[in-house]
Amino acid sequence: MRTQFRVVDFIVDFLSRQEVRHVFGVGGANIEDLYDALHVSADGPLGVVAKHEFSAATMADGYHRAAQRMPVVASTSGAGAMNLVPGLAELRSSYVPALALIGQPPRSLDGCGSFQETSGLAGSMDAARLFEEIAVHCVRVAEPAAITEELPRAYAAALAAPGPAVLLLPKDVQQALLAPWPRPGAAARAGRPRSADADRARAVALLRSAVERQGVAVIAGEGVARADARPQLAALAAALGARVAVVPDAKDVFDDRDPRHLGIAGVIGRAEVQAALEQASAVLLAGTRLPQMAGAGLHDHLKGVPVVCLDPRAPFLEPHEDLVRLSGDLTEEMSLLTGELLVPGAALQERNGAARALAENLRWEAPAALPEPRTQPPGGAPGPGTPESAAPESAVPEAAALDMTTAARVIGAALPERSTVVSDAGNTGAVAIHHVAVPPGGRFIAAMGMGGMGHSFGAAVGAAFATGRRTCVLAGDGAFFMHGMEVHTAVEHQLPVTFVIFNNQSHGMCHTREQLFYAGDYSYNLFRPARIGDGMAAMFPGLDAVTARSAGELRAALDRAHAGRSPALICIEVDPAEVPPFRPFQHAIAAGTNRSANQGVVPG
Repeated sequence: MRTQFRVVDFIVDFLSRQEVRHVFGVGGANIEDLYDALHVSADGPLGVVAKHEFSAATMADGYHRAAQRMPVVASTSGAGAMNLVPGLAELRSSYVPALALIGQPPRSLDGCGSFQETSGLAGSMDAARLFEEIAVHCVRVAEPAAITEELPRAYAAALAAPGPAVLLLPKDVQQALLAPWPRPGAAARAGRPRSADADRARAVALLRSAVERQGVAVIAGEGVARADARPQLAALAAALGARVAVVPDAKDVFDDRDPRHLGIAGVIGRAEVQAALEQASAVLLAGTRLPQMAGAGLHDHLKGVPVVCLDPRAPFLEPHEDLVRLSGDLTEEMSLLTGELLVPGAALQERNGAARALAENLRWEAPAALPEPRTQPPGGAPGPGTPESAAPESAVPEAAALDMTTAARVIGAALPERSTVVSDAGNTGAVAIHHVAVPPGGRFIAAMGMGGMGHSFGAAVGAAFATGRRTCVLAGDGAFFMHGMEVHTAVEHQLPVTFVIFNNQSHGMCHTREQLFYAGDYSYNLFRPARIGDGMAAMFPGLDAVTARSAGELRAALDRAHAGRSPALICIEVDPAEVPPFRPFQHAIAAGTNRSANQGVVPG
């Protein structure tokens, strides 16, 4: 029976008390004591070893986004810590809470030129200063006894911001013995103060007035997913009779089969969605600040339209003369606003009996009958609720060759209920966001903060650990070459992850930009052919890894993968010349001329 306990034992005990089930990381000399504590703990979290620290951070990202679980990341010092930087930056920019435990050399070696020193002494790099810029909270634990206060404080800071909190842990501090400690309880999530009644009353008046004219449009963002406030969003939209557009990284927050669903807003969105948003007499932002990727082309228009913003963060619209902000807890603010809109005797209450039932029950179901939306897509455009798939998947013949769009539709139709889709960056991401429907009751994850290629591989592993359900990666071959070896992690743990690789033998979006925005007579971004499916089958005996060349072969491979609980990989060979539904590209093609070289991601 153990009679002595170390700092790392306290850490594992604390995490267990918070019901943390997994720690994602890569081992090393200055973090190995934590892994030892994970091993000896009777009921502690499972240590999951990634192939790269960036992927450990993206595992944490997917873990939280798929199931709102609090993730923990562990890394050693030096290059291991530096490899965490882009992953933690994504967590910070996407407001995903996480706790990062980063090992450091022993304190006695600080300022002595030790291996991987980042103490900030004697001219060395200062890890504390670095991570203070990336994390919402960063502390170097200089004394063993301080861990009993610093760990709960960091955990709470991550939840409150939300974002990544970092503890820098010298090796000798980790190994130090601690006196017995009181069993830590669960950390309480700090609540946000409710918005002022006067602000809510102003928002209600503004929205009621808009409903009587051209109606209200809602733009829903990733904050709805983070708060798991989908039922409240559905009830609010029903109360307003509003159509709902979603930002690219919040595709799953409103049912895309609902007749009110408009589609994707922003740079990846359709012109019809933008037109519908511009026709509305008021716009309600729910869980989004409307950053550039979500609001491209809308910002100037919205400055002349009344806007209600439900988000603790200020939207990227200020200054704005007719902006009402409700900055309390998103779930509560939406419920309160819905209740105010449906007070007995109000005109909206009389029209919206179904919305009243939805608000009261808060079930994630579409009501049986809803008031007609007051804004309509112009020109008889495809109705909302059809995720860009003009032709149903069943119309795709078995022998049909696969381009990216056709493959995406086949994949979307084959996804099991309650499964998770994780989309990577680039051309593949643009196609997936448009053409892959969200599975009923499922999730759709896309990292739009830093937009790092290869994010999906680790994120899918984390999502599968969090939910235990089938997760589907949609990534290009460029992303695969960066971080695709997390397939190995899925194989090691026999996770239900289907990796779908769109292999166009290129960095597809970079190649497309070369052709559209530059001379087009060269490319740095085309690769020699690589047989990814065959290669992965040879590398991992037992992994169902195939190359699908027709719609029938793709359906068969998906059905086989989804029938079991094991990982699978499907490679689809596509043409690098295929242009995805990305508005800057469509603008360039419509113009018929090359654009200037200084165009960024979004047209100015």
